[in-house]
Amino acid sequence: MTPKQSKAVVVHMDIRKLKPEPETNLPVLSKTKLEALIEEAIVDAYGEDEQKVGLLTMMQEHLSLPFSVSILGVEAVVEKVDMTRDGRIVAVCQRDGMKQRIEILDLPLPKPAPVGAEWIAAYSYWRKGF
Repeated sequence: MTPKQSKAVVVHMDIRKLKPEPETNLPVLSKTKLEALIEEAIVDAYGEDEQKVGLLTMMQEHLSLPFSVSILGVEAVVEKVDMTRDGRIVAVCQRDGMKQRIEILDLPLPKPAPVGAEWIAAYSYWRKGF
């Protein structure tokens, strides 16, 4: 047997940066404030599903609706916040008589964010493992 000769390997890597997630414009709150909001929302909740409903309820009660958003460069109106059958919290957006549900954490909020957007920030923090 003869020893294998090694050949130089050239690897071409695409070093383009990945595009960042779309800016959601969530309010920046302290950990203490986020935790206080979450505690207020889930005070009587047992288990993750009830906690999520508690956070949804706070969004429904405190988020100033309707408000305009720009989605892929197109203006739409957020009419309400709802929960899908599979348990996702979504914004119900409307434009020209058509409706589309977008996960609330994927929704690009306007600047300035609407009154009550701190509840979306609290939900985002809760989802990360409060």
